[in-house]
Amino acid sequence: MPDELALWHRNGLVMSRTVNGAGSEVVGDPCVVWDEDASAWRMFLFFEPPGHASALAPAAAPSRWSEPKILNFNNPETLGGGTQKPWIVMDPHRPNHAARVDGKYWLLTVSHDGNAREKRVQRAWAYTLVGPWTLEEGDLIPRGTGTDFDANHVDAVSGYWFDEIDSFVYYYMGYPTLPQSHTISPLGSSIGVAVQRAGETSVTKLPPILRPVEQSGNWASGWLGGIQILPGIQSRWVGIINASPTPPDHDGVITSEEPAPSMGGFARTDKEIPIAGWTIDEEPIERIEDIPDTAVKGGEGTNLWRQYIFLDGDTATLYYNSGFYGQEQLYSKSVSKGQIGLA
Repeated sequence: MPDELALWHRNGLVMSRTVNGAGSEVVGDPCVVWDEDASAWRMFLFFEPPGHASALAPAAAPSRWSEPKILNFNNPETLGGGTQKPWIVMDPHRPNHAARVDGKYWLLTVSHDGNAREKRVQRAWAYTLVGPWTLEEGDLIPRGTGTDFDANHVDAVSGYWFDEIDSFVYYYMGYPTLPQSHTISPLGSSIGVAVQRAGETSVTKLPPILRPVEQSGNWASGWLGGIQILPGIQSRWVGIINASPTPPDHDGVITSEEPAPSMGGFARTDKEIPIAGWTIDEEPIERIEDIPDTAVKGGEGTNLWRQYIFLDGDTATLYYNSGFYGQEQLYSKSVSKGQIGLA
């Protein structure tokens, strides 16, 4: 067991799947921001079906989440088949605080054709975090073509407003259709970045910031998932990601694009604007085989999916959904933020 894991306190199950109906398949992929209007923390999350919801927790008890409520869209017909994994655009310098740009809050969401085989990123806005949300026309981040690293899907989007460059910066998971120049994992997903200047309707895609590690057996040599960025101490920026050592094979089964195991870990950069210069830590926070028996009995195992850090004072709480693909529940563990290099 890595020494770093000993620093963490395991909190266990945060939010379980429901027996049937909304939230009976996946509960996870959280994004937590302070809601000024509600004077509470608001968690946006992947709540399948239908794929989206939000819940509240009081400032004095940020671990006591209310029953999730499905998001309200003014123009849901714009979604096509459905949408999932909502993320609120945040201020990168104030973790867990939503950015208000042009007097509006901005929501990013991963839409699909009804069977989640053609994922695309859309954007919506609202004057309050409870909504209702108005979707913009068209795709925010279009899929690539041909040999592009994101020709198959764009997924697991996160976003930040950088006031110093008057721009939105979006991070996303790009899946290729055709093999890439990755020796170990040619079909593995990478983490891409796109920039949108204020007032512009389209984004400019930049080269991927992180690709599968070219080291056999490395915890991130198979595929990479989503990223959350936070200000660091030793490094200017710290990213929390999920990744896998298993190369995808795209044999037609959906789990073959993100084969188990998924694990969480850190990446770091010293660039002023974190759109380049990223490196991945050599070890994850926790390997699947190191999950304690008590946690396995509580439902953890197989995968530690998308990771999100919520800061409350000096405490960093790491949220992650665990379980087999499509059967995930939300768990957490906590640590002092300074012990993991967060400012």
